Amino acid sequence: MHHAWQKPKISIAKHLPYKFLLSLEGNDVASNLKWVMSSNSLAVMPKPKFETWFMEGNLEPDIHYLQIRDDYADVEEKLEYCLKNPSFAEGIIHNAHQYVKQFFDRERESIISLLVLEKYFYYTGQIDSLRI
Repeated sequence: MHHAWQKPKISIAKHLPYKFLLSLEGNDVASNLKWVMSSNSLAVMPKPKFETWFMEGNLEPDIHYLQIRDDYADVEEKLEYCLKNPSFAEGIIHNAHQYVKQFFDRERESIISLLVLEKYFYYTGQIDSLRI
């Protein structure tokens, strides 16, 4: 990477005052997506291509995040629209918060984790049957 393009890392706290935050995938999932959607900033990103525990495939464009083109050609237009229509952006942020809430239920997450492990053990021949 060219040294002129390198900048020091910025903390999450220093990102939070911004209205819009890009969440971009590289060779893998956009690792900032969870905290961006938990913030009061609008998550701006192309449609996700990678799937994790966060179930990115269930995210709906312009419902849970502001969708932009894969080549980013429409970023300026989309941000201008949101600046002119703040209630649209606020609705997406609200929906993002609702989506993220499901992962804060520790008991539910523990149960899901155990069920995933049970299926793993079953399909790898480590247990003979599934309880569910």
